[in-house]
Amino acid sequence: RSSDFCVWSSPRSRGATPPWLSATWPRTTGRWKYASLLSSSSFPRSGGRPGLTAVCVFQRALNSYFEPPGQESAAESRPQTAAAGPESCVDLTNEETTDSVSSKASTSEGIQQEDGSVFSFITWNVDGLDLNNLQERARGVCSYLTLYNPDVIFLQEVIPPYCSYLKKRASSYEIITGHEEGYFTAIMLKKSRVKFKSQEIIPFPNTKMMRNLLCVYASVSGNELCLMTSHLESTRGHAKERMNQFKTVLKKMQEAPESATVIFAGDTNLRDHEVTKCGGLPSNILDVWEFLGKPKHCQYTWDTQMNCNLGIAPACKLRFDRIFFRTAAESGHIVPQSLELLGLEKLDCGRFPSDHWGLLCNLDVIL
Repeated sequence: RSSDFCVWSSPRSRGATPPWLSATWPRTTGRWKYASLLSSSSFPRSGGRPGLTAVCVFQRALNSYFEPPGQESAAESRPQTAAAGPESCVDLTNEETTDSVSSKASTSEGIQQEDGSVFSFITWNVDGLDLNNLQERARGVCSYLTLYNPDVIFLQEVIPPYCSYLKKRASSYEIITGHEEGYFTAIMLKKSRVKFKSQEIIPFPNTKMMRNLLCVYASVSGNELCLMTSHLESTRGHAKERMNQFKTVLKKMQEAPESATVIFAGDTNLRDHEVTKCGGLPSNILDVWEFLGKPKHCQYTWDTQMNCNLGIAPACKLRFDRIFFRTAAESGHIVPQSLELLGLEKLDCGRFPSDHWGLLCNLDVIL
């Protein structure tokens, strides 16, 4: 099967590249980023978890890349593939400070107007570890946030400069992150619509890739929400850990207050047979894509035949990004209605906003 070939390949010159720097390699030249992130013996671990030193070293690598050009330390730290000139140093935080997501969404340019009977969210792995064209790709993601003006946004593979950029461009959203260093997940809540209550981070004790489960408790139109996102362990070789993490997600969804509508949306990296091996979904949890009749137009969120960002051959079509839903016990006050893929148009740089398509989910709120 073609999916058997969807495994990150080794870099061309691994021995010449420090492990911490390899994590920032563009995927088109070094697709082993997840596997190599914590592969070096110089990264101390405790109980299988990345040590603080590992996280700090990785953070310094990112910081050095995003330093303004002209600083000697930054020039020495950048990968050669990204050091062609000053323009290659991406500093997202120095871009325009206008709140474009909020200002445009509040006008007629926003597709979705404030409507208490409709609830929408976007989930997207924004591929922040691919530094190629990162500024233009981040602008591309923000253009979709502006266009659809969702109530909640679930993001994966966010890096600190990307998060800072979002805080400037989307100040009408409250941003809750699963970490502050390296790369992490985030949940964004529209302040005018969604009321934040609390947050919780569930660690994955055996992760080798700095993964966890981010939970946010909130409410919309009087309905309690438990919102979850995660970036489950990547690559076919880490299926066992990924399935353990998936079981943790399902357990947490079932433990959420019965009065809450529970939504998990994220990059699961799951294959269908792995869900089956885990015993399938509990009777009270549904896969939104399956619930909506398995629409073909939004089946594959990681499609290297259509998406050329990675340059992978042979082509792979997989449904990595998934949405799981548990209704509130009292009654189904929030009901999924539709799914759409986002990010299907190439940017001026000739690449897509991410190697993943985003997912837009619209739901009805029964008042």
